[in-house]
Amino acid sequence: MQYECTACGYKTAKWLGRCPQCREWGTIEESVPAHRTVRTQAKPASQGTGATPITEVDRTLAEARSTHIPEFDRVLGGGLVPGAVVLLAGEPGVGKSTLLLEVGSWTARQGAQVLYVTGEESAAQVRLRAERVDALSETLLLTAETDLGVVLGTIDQVKPSLLIIDSVQTLASADVAGAPGGVAQVREVAAAVIRAAKDHAIPTVLVGHVTKDGSVAGPRLLEHLVDVVCSFEGERHSRLRMLRAVKNRYGPTDEVGCFDMTEKGIESLPDPSGLFLTRTATKAPGSCLTVALEGKRPMLVEVQALTDKSPGTPRRTVSDLDSGRVAMILAVLSPQFPTGELDVFAATVGGMRISEPASDLSVAMATASAIVHKPLYSRLVAIGEISLSGEVRQVPGMGQRLSEAARQGITNAIVAKGSLEGLPVPPEMRVREAEHLLEALEIAGIPLPQVTTEQEE
Repeated sequence: MQYECTACGYKTAKWLGRCPQCREWGTIEESVPAHRTVRTQAKPASQGTGATPITEVDRTLAEARSTHIPEFDRVLGGGLVPGAVVLLAGEPGVGKSTLLLEVGSWTARQGAQVLYVTGEESAAQVRLRAERVDALSETLLLTAETDLGVVLGTIDQVKPSLLIIDSVQTLASADVAGAPGGVAQVREVAAAVIRAAKDHAIPTVLVGHVTKDGSVAGPRLLEHLVDVVCSFEGERHSRLRMLRAVKNRYGPTDEVGCFDMTEKGIESLPDPSGLFLTRTATKAPGSCLTVALEGKRPMLVEVQALTDKSPGTPRRTVSDLDSGRVAMILAVLSPQFPTGELDVFAATVGGMRISEPASDLSVAMATASAIVHKPLYSRLVAIGEISLSGEVRQVPGMGQRLSEAARQGITNAIVAKGSLEGLPVPPEMRVREAEHLLEALEIAGIPLPQVTTEQEE
């Protein structure tokens, strides 16, 4: 008798309440070892297909076909390739099923036959969602099934132009022991579906669950088997959804697709920068603009900071920013500003998460503006990384960042010294270079308070 962890695949000879490898509780289940066949020494086949010169391979078999959802095509590299298998992972409720339902609907409206397999909901529930997002189509076929054999039989019978399975953890094979979602079941289900997709040249999208840390649930082999791994992200209280390609055999992995989650479904956002800016015309202290690069896409984001006199131990509250970098920036500011005596709250507008160092300068300037209660001059964007000595360092993609800022009507910019070498500066922008953080604050018109320290004679 053998026991196996359904989360990470750890095997043990006795039952345990907690897996010693992944530290999850209640994931150890009894598993029946698969029967192994005795293999003899491999012998060459009498006849084979033969090798083909690479110049004679038909490249049209790997050409992408558009899904008619621009942001989805952007991440995939142009669309879905026949026979390609895409794994779409994301947290519960982020909108994976809604997105794929619209993908299937748009494909069906082009005259293609789409098979949507749901194992988590009933057919009636999917029908209600399809009505709400206007995704009904006569060629969009729906089946609520969890048996792998039945699903494979349906695929052979229908031979769809697009296959959607929601989700891979709900299907189970009668030939493999274990509960649905277990390591052995997920491995067998994924292998069978991928084999069917390759044999019939059917583009397939699999929905995958995620663990607490955001990684794809199940064996790591699942990510190696599929052709594309996408992560669908978004805060539950925000309308913004982002699609990232973690692995892509047919396109880039540095593209990001932006979507707007509404009551009528998910809509592509070709220009999402407006979601990350305040709507008021009044310029308030503690606000600075920056341009973040998400993959290859520059997005204008507003960083806000609020400071207050601390009655005791100073608090540091950060939302959608890297807390470690914010703490470092406050330490760099401390010789000129009393950051050690203040509660500091830093966040971005619209729920846009920024983790790249290019936002350091904007965070520092927003914090300094909040401390002295003086707003920065209007339409200013700050882009640069700050070192521990206060030096403003160059960041990649400056040309794209400045072009996006100019497109959004920004007229002033502060960047690191040397960032403009060989770059065409937008004519409507006034770009100033700063070598040190104090120089950048002086350019922005932020006065430096006098911080006195007691010194022993």
